Amino acid sequence: MYSHHSEKHYMSRAGWLRAAVLGANDGIISVTSLITGMAASGASSQTLLIACVAGLISGASSMAAGEYISVKSQVDIENSDLNMEKRELRRNPDAELRELTQIYIMRGLSPELAREVAAQLSAHNALEAHARDEIGIHANTAAKPLQAAGSSALAFSLGALFPMFSILLSPEYLISTSAMIVRVC
Repeated sequence: MYSHHSEKHYMSRAGWLRAAVLGANDGIISVTSLITGMAASGASSQTLLIACVAGLISGASSMAAGEYISVKSQVDIENSDLNMEKRELRRNPDAELRELTQIYIMRGLSPELAREVAAQLSAHNALEAHARDEIGIHANTAAKPLQAAGSSALAFSLGALFPMFSILLSPEYLISTSAMIVRVC
């Protein structure tokens, strides 16, 4: 969708950014928790590294699948609402025009101006006007399941790299000392 605005708003990024933040956080916490538990059992650095890679792969896959299903269900709800609105616009366009007019009055327009705005927007694209102003669906914020799934999986993987690098960069004696401390606690 083309925008005439010179400023860059961030709202269009909200869907994938939310998924990425959750994914990165989960990647760090889940994989760190996994290797901490494994380290407490006395596992070697090599075993911890393998567990870390396994945690990264399974966690990223799980996050992507969960995010896809979650956002896809949002798309299904949006489509259901749009189909309902299409039917109502076809069956009773006058009632839908009054409904849109009332929305604009509630937003602060005078009744005359609200009716004019509703009429003009309905003449241009009634479904788009109702989707945006009645239902709250806008092209910039519409759910995108693949984008959310990809950003979640990528962010989980990047988050999981932190505990992985800590294993790779830590000397063996520190890992075994940490394991003993965890077992004592």
